[in-house]
Amino acid sequence: MERGSVNRDEFAKYLEQTLDITRFRDYCPNGMQVEGRLQIKKLVTGVTASLALIEAAVEAGADAILVHHGYFWRGEDARVVGPKHKRLKLLLAHDISLFAYHLPLDMHPTLGNNARLAAQLGLEADGRFGENDIGWLGVSADPATKTVGDLACLVEVRLGRAPLVIGDPAQPLGRIGWCTGAAHTMLGDAIAAGASAYLSGEISEPVVHLAREANVAYLACGHHATERYGVQALGAHLAAQFGIGHEFVDIANPV
Repeated sequence: MERGSVNRDEFAKYLEQTLDITRFRDYCPNGMQVEGRLQIKKLVTGVTASLALIEAAVEAGADAILVHHGYFWRGEDARVVGPKHKRLKLLLAHDISLFAYHLPLDMHPTLGNNARLAAQLGLEADGRFGENDIGWLGVSADPATKTVGDLACLVEVRLGRAPLVIGDPAQPLGRIGWCTGAAHTMLGDAIAAGASAYLSGEISEPVVHLAREANVAYLACGHHATERYGVQALGAHLAAQFGIGHEFVDIANPV
């Protein structure tokens, strides 16, 4: 079956509307960050626009790359030198567009990182917390997941890595808060919202003490590991919408 194609600018417009990107004040530009060829037949998705991902996209014959972590972050060195030069040079040399969506991809109600992590772990959301309601709150839908230790085991199986657990594994699971990536600073918001366990990607030294003193379990499951699923779901959605090819490339990252 012949692969379809979509106009690059039509593709960008569809993503702008689907992810409602204009409502966010973000740390980076959301949308097309690097302009490539006009027609997109093959899309590669990944978590971060690293050199390794770009090389894989070139090998796959991609016309466009879509990621969660793109370029041009607030406060970074604006010069196109070193690794940034290598990445941009490779994209431009092969006329590949780069699309990146940060907070809009975290927060989408069905395709976003929090939504897809919930689906991966069998969590049912019934509330939100934090700035812009970015954090999700709910319960486990699996009757076999009764304790913090059960949830940690499930994370290891479903995400392919053992989480760092702060708290008693035997503690019964009550309300669960979650927010993917570097959302460790939102533990206080999760506690205020009524969570007895909180799951995120990263952890910091002060968070350990807060979790212990509040008697709230904290599961640090990996920034990369928790944010692999939204971009895959979005890529599959775009492939179905436009009839284009799609390949998710997982560049291993222990963080």
